[in-house]
Amino acid sequence: MRSMRKKKNPRHFGRSWPASALLLLLVLAGNLALSVPSLAQGAPKYPPTIVFMTDFGVLDDSVAICRGVMYSIMPEVRIVDLTHQVTPFSILDGARFLYGATPYYPAGTVFVVVIDPTVGSTRKAIVAKSKRGQYFVLPDNGLLTLVEQRDGIEAAREIINAEWMIGSKLSSTFHGRDIFSPAGAHLARGLAHGDDWSRVGPEVPLRDLVRLDLKVAKLDDLGLSAEVIAIDGPFGNLVTNVDADEFLKLGYQRGQEVPVKLGDTEMKMKFVKTFSDVPLHQPLLYIDSRGHLGLAVNQGSFVVVYGIKPPVALFIPRAGR
Repeated sequence: MRSMRKKKNPRHFGRSWPASALLLLLVLAGNLALSVPSLAQGAPKYPPTIVFMTDFGVLDDSVAICRGVMYSIMPEVRIVDLTHQVTPFSILDGARFLYGATPYYPAGTVFVVVIDPTVGSTRKAIVAKSKRGQYFVLPDNGLLTLVEQRDGIEAAREIINAEWMIGSKLSSTFHGRDIFSPAGAHLARGLAHGDDWSRVGPEVPLRDLVRLDLKVAKLDDLGLSAEVIAIDGPFGNLVTNVDADEFLKLGYQRGQEVPVKLGDTEMKMKFVKTFSDVPLHQPLLYIDSRGHLGLAVNQGSFVVVYGIKPPVALFIPRAGR
């Protein structure tokens, strides 16, 4: 006997939704697209970013004032503090930290850097753009040297546009507040809205940029002549200007003892992979996280233990000599 049960018609499924419910779904979907940046047409994937570095320290209000200047110009900007503990007046340390940090940030990032021992002098305040598409707001004193060597600089301009500064009278000693911070924020805001960054001021010929006169490690038949150039943070490790590839050309293998001359001090230490490969409080040679030869003491400070501070000459003979 044929069943008298009536089959459901799939074409009638949609009719069970009231028109008001469908309208509500459409409105919610539209609001979701507007609220989620990845769905909104043309919205950035991340907020505009300023990476901020100084030698101001954090004992007073200088850093907070500069951040306040930037936020007052662009409240939605993201400010990342690279460090404010750069060795006072050390342009080389600032250049090293820029070199180490910039590869980890995307194109369009603005770096505001204030290590400025000649603040108020005739040195230029500039904005530079690297060939990686990053921007640098800083004094023209050599801070860009290492970044330029690796990434190249596409263009540079002097900061003279008064609208990109604050105050009717600029301080002669606090350009971090009056010039670099506002210029960085105006630059970040302009980039977010597609504005032309050339408004900051006239072009500076790239050949005229100030560059650090950096010594280069030299390898010859006797060995490697180089220099200790810095102290690695609070741990007291020594940083050299020796690339890992240059050191390895000397012929030493990991686990082998290496004779080292630091200034007038001669000593031997093992070349190892990491600190714990030697006993506690023993010296070692290693390749640091930035690809340079380093000198350290396992759970100790090389600077404190041996009393050696940069700059100091370094010589390592070829293996077997």
